[in-house]
Amino acid sequence: MTAPALPTEAPATPQTRGTAPWRRQGRAAHVFLLPWLAGLLLITAVPLLASLYLSFTDYDLLNAPSWTGLENYQRMWDDTRFWASASVTLRYVLVSVPLQLAFALLLAVLLDKGLKGLTLYRSGYYLPSLLGTSVAVAILWRQLFGHDGLLNSGLAVLGIEGQSWLQNPTTALGTLIVLNVWTFGSPMIIFLAGLRQIPEELYEAARVDGAGRVRQFASITLPLLTPIIFFNLVLQTIGAFQTFTQAHVISGGRGGPLDSTLFYTLYLYQQGFQNFNMGYASAMAWVLLVVIGVVTALHFTLSKYWVFYGDK
Repeated sequence: MTAPALPTEAPATPQTRGTAPWRRQGRAAHVFLLPWLAGLLLITAVPLLASLYLSFTDYDLLNAPSWTGLENYQRMWDDTRFWASASVTLRYVLVSVPLQLAFALLLAVLLDKGLKGLTLYRSGYYLPSLLGTSVAVAILWRQLFGHDGLLNSGLAVLGIEGQSWLQNPTTALGTLIVLNVWTFGSPMIIFLAGLRQIPEELYEAARVDGAGRVRQFASITLPLLTPIIFFNLVLQTIGAFQTFTQAHVISGGRGGPLDSTLFYTLYLYQQGFQNFNMGYASAMAWVLLVVIGVVTALHFTLSKYWVFYGDK
């Protein structure tokens, strides 16, 4: 008499063997993503939608918001200070961003020549980018360009009478442009990384053909760096539109003299937190968001005419 055969488990198919681990990994991924999703929802999405609602209301931070429709947006057309702040910001972006990128690229090319102590130089040049938007550097800049500042002291040694650069409407914005150009470290590091990716064989072939340094830079370096230039251009343009700290500290939060340093974000801050026109400030914030989006889209549209990638 033989013992009854015990039931055996069916062999697991490849599909059943792989399903459980993948599901476990999926659950683990969602758990790790929860903090980021919570931050996106609570810190970004909800305030963004709240500001969109407030842009259609009259809200003074003390009383409940009251619906006013498009009144805040219509008000901008007759607000001379709004247009003054937009003009100041636009001039700042158009001048400071190209100068900053050109200066960063120039130094990146110089540092790419295998200097001794390159890491030290690279760290030293990057330091202004870390400090350039800080309150301390803005205060230092105010002392540097003040009437009794270091710049005028240096000019006095040469027999040149200086001026109060920050109190002159024709030069006040220029000092902030110089400050932004001084924070070239971040794009310089990115340019330097891009230069290290260009094959040396291309330069050797160009030298064999008799091309000088200028011709090599124009025919090899610039075309191959156009994706990096485009990347830096987009990032620095967005950052320039959002400039606030330097203008607030140097002008004492007023945007003077004669609104020559009244940046868009500074005027937005004045309306929202000094005049308690939070509805109007929210509308201004959304206009800025749309402008940055349009400018960024324009950059991407025009990039196909001057940005060259390796697969082309």
